[in-house]
Formats: sequence, C-alpha cells, structure tokens
Amino acid sequence: MTEQAEERLSYEDAREELVAVVQRLEAGGTPLEETLALWERGERLARVCQEWLDGARKRLDAVIEADPEA
Repeated sequence: MTEQAEERLSYEDAREELVAVVQRLEAGGTPLEETLALWERGERLARVCQEWLDGARKRLDAVIEADPEA
C-alpha cells in the first residue's frame, strides 16, 4: 500500500489492520523477511492512527478554547 493510500485510511481501518499485524507477529512462525515487513507495516499503521488521534485532540482543544464554558 502506498503512503497516499495509508493516509486515506480511516482510524478504524488502520487500527483494525494494526491489530491483525500485531496478532500475526505475536503468533510467530513467520520467516524473518516477512516478520520485518509486518513490523514495518505496523509502524506505518501506528503512525496513521497517531495522526488521527493528534488531529482529534487538536479539534477538541480548539472547541474548548472557543467556548471555555463547555
């Protein structure tokens, strides 16, 4: 998957795929090359998830700043 496609993943889709990657890594038994590819994919998916969470935090902070009574 390209970086552009990864950036278009929803948080839920990226998280679901990340969970599947982690499960495969934890199960073991995969060749080293595949393990490294899974690890790299997991790192990219974790970054996508973190970007979504950071964006959500910024939006919440903006709402709170705009209306301190909220």
